[in-house]
Amino acid sequence: MRLFAAVLPPDEVTGRLAAEVDRLRRLPGAEGLRWTARPGWHFTLAFYGEVPDDLVPALSDRLARAAHRTAAFPLALSGGGRFGQGRALWTGATGAVESLRLLADRAEAAGRKAGIDTGEHRRYQAHLTLARGRDAVDLRPYVELLAEFTGPAWTVGDLALVRSHLPRSGVRGEQPRYEVVGRWVLGGAG
Repeated sequence: MRLFAAVLPPDEVTGRLAAEVDRLRRLPGAEGLRWTARPGWHFTLAFYGEVPDDLVPALSDRLARAAHRTAAFPLALSGGGRFGQGRALWTGATGAVESLRLLADRAEAAGRKAGIDTGEHRRYQAHLTLARGRDAVDLRPYVELLAEFTGPAWTVGDLALVRSHLPRSGVRGEQPRYEVVGRWVLGGAG
């Protein structure tokens, strides 16, 4: 199954973000972007790709340990940016971003220790993807509007293992579906 570890913002946080995204979607050219649907909003901590069923228990055990070793921390959605030459638009985070980065490092290490090839390690960049472009799009107006955005703070209290179901119908605009297959409370044991 196709899996990743994530932090999932609560509904009250994504509700405020939804209002901001509605504003962004009124900008000229917005119809040329593929906007991520609200159920897909998350901070990916570690992407595992296709994981054989027999490795999922070991991954789950290691993610449980990573959660237990990480204290809950405050976070808020804030600002925004782009990746590539106008290929992805995202909002970032403010608050205990270093704690989010530590949790991402632990989630990546959990995958490696469970026998999953997580690829080359890169420094974690906290981001929640809002839209993607098939072609390079001038995302500067979107990033400028997002610079003013700060959502409500919340306490990140758990780590989720999420399964993604990629679109299969070929219907334009179809979104991936996400299913939480494991969730562990952060414990702060060090």
